[in-house]
Amino acid sequence: MKLLAVFLLFISLGIHAQNIDLEISKALNPNTVQPETKTFQFFSNSITPVLIAAPVAIFAIGEIQDDPDMAKKLTEYMGAFAISSVVTIGLKNTIKRERPFNAYPDEVFKYSSGGSYSFPSGHTSSAFSTATSLSLIYPKWYVIAPAFTWAGLVGYSRVYLGVHYPSDVLAGAVLGTGSAYLSHYLNKKLWEKKKPKLSLAYY
Repeated sequence: MKLLAVFLLFISLGIHAQNIDLEISKALNPNTVQPETKTFQFFSNSITPVLIAAPVAIFAIGEIQDDPDMAKKLTEYMGAFAISSVVTIGLKNTIKRERPFNAYPDEVFKYSSGGSYSFPSGHTSSAFSTATSLSLIYPKWYVIAPAFTWAGLVGYSRVYLGVHYPSDVLAGAVLGTGSAYLSHYLNKKLWEKKKPKLSLAYY
C-alpha cells in the first residue's frame, strides 16, 4: 500500500508540474491574430551566428593580444559546447518529450522552427554554455552581463515562440551552465598535465 501511495503521489506531482508548465507556456505564448514576434525570432535565430562568432572572437583577441593561453581558451569553449550538445541530444532522444505546439495545437502556437524533441531546449543549453564559458574565460562585467542577458532572452524566446515549455528552458540553462563549468575544470586539469615539469640540477 505504501509503494502504491508513493507511486500515485509521483504521478500526481508529475501531472501538476505538467499543468504549471502548460499554463506558463500559454501565458507567454501570444495567441493574437498577428502577434509581434520579430524581436524574439531574432534572439532565437541568433544562436547560430553567436556560436560561430564566439570562437572566432577568442582567436582574434588572442592574436591581437599575443595571448599564450589562446589555445587553452579555445579548447575550453569548444569543450563546453561539445559536452552541452552531446548531453542535450542524448536527453532529447531518451525522454522524447513532445513539443508544446504539437501536444496542445489549440492552446500553444508555433512561431519558430522546432524540429526534434522538446526536452531539454538545445538553443538554451547552447546559449548558456556559450555565456558561461565566455564569462569564465573573460571574467569581466562587460562580458558577463551581456552574455547572460542574451542567453536569457534566447531561452525566453523559445517559450514565447511556442516551441518549448519553461521546464525545457530551465533544464537547458542548467545543462549549458554545468557543461561550461565541467569543461573549465577538465581543461584546467588537461593543461596542468601539459606544463613542463621543472627539473632541479645540482652542481
